[in-house]
Amino acid sequence: MKVPKQLNVFRRKLMHNITKNIGKSSSSTILHVQNTTIKKILISRPNHRLGNLLLLTPIVQEVANTFPNARIDLFVKGSISPTIFKNYENIDQIIQLPKKPFKNIFKYINGWFLLRWKKYDLVINSTHGSSSGKLSTRLANAQYKFYSEWDDELHLKYSDYQHSAKNVIYNLRKFLTQLGFEENTSRLPYLNIKLDKDEIETGKRKLTQINNNNNKTICLFTNATGDKCYSEDWWNSFYGHLQSEFPDYNFVELLPVENISKLNFKIPTFYSTDIREMGAFIANTSIFIAADNGVMHLSGAVGTPTAGLFSVTNEHMYKPYNDKSFSVNTNNVNENEILDLIKKVLQE
Repeated sequence: MKVPKQLNVFRRKLMHNITKNIGKSSSSTILHVQNTTIKKILISRPNHRLGNLLLLTPIVQEVANTFPNARIDLFVKGSISPTIFKNYENIDQIIQLPKKPFKNIFKYINGWFLLRWKKYDLVINSTHGSSSGKLSTRLANAQYKFYSEWDDELHLKYSDYQHSAKNVIYNLRKFLTQLGFEENTSRLPYLNIKLDKDEIETGKRKLTQINNNNNKTICLFTNATGDKCYSEDWWNSFYGHLQSEFPDYNFVELLPVENISKLNFKIPTFYSTDIREMGAFIANTSIFIAADNGVMHLSGAVGTPTAGLFSVTNEHMYKPYNDKSFSVNTNNVNENEILDLIKKVLQE
């Protein structure tokens, strides 16, 4: 049975109204605790989208680095998290809510019951905008509960505080100092799915099979959801300029699960539904260019320089995140300016 769209809208509004005040007063009631022992941690991000789950990897690394002997559970939605966190040694249990709750109601309810069954030292809501994240943090059986509410003071202090993967880390560091821990001022972790050597080598072999040469490769991903997707005309014009500007590079298009192309398959393509296989392929390219979507974040999570194209969503919240990546708002930046930014990255 297909669940009416209106029912999902109602569910989200109801959850927002139920949880809008959860966590707002928690930061003012924290007591200074010395010698706090944190061994069991739950991180909550009950969302099934690839991008949002990849944006979870920095906070998981932060927690693992801060508490190296602790075991970490994840409270998520959908089935891809075990693939993303395959090589994370600190991960213990991944509690997976079904992607479509109304079609798997008993599994959905059981996932929430598990929050009360296991006792944690610390539970972390990984994003302040998630009603389900707030509720799961409230319901979890934990000594300390961190809701990660928006902090105006930290927003003024850090220019990148808006980023979805970063503000929870800034918030957690502040929270932990209030528990008596020493302030952490180290560099924030990047997105990372931790590909192993065999995966990277396999990706290299697949890329070589497509190109049949040793030239460097520019990889394009022309798909996105809804208004974030650029038209065929836009991509064809942009590709023409790329080809003129970088004649010595190979070009390849990574195809989405729908196996469609805004370039009408005019350049070599690579298709896979395996996230890690896709990531390993991208890891062997010189730069990845895409609109704001989950695969854009996958590119960032394998360390490839990534150009994120934004036109409707907030680039400050969702821009690709590693040391060689950048974002542009195509409403304000023209093709020549984008090409200049790409050229700068490729010359580094």
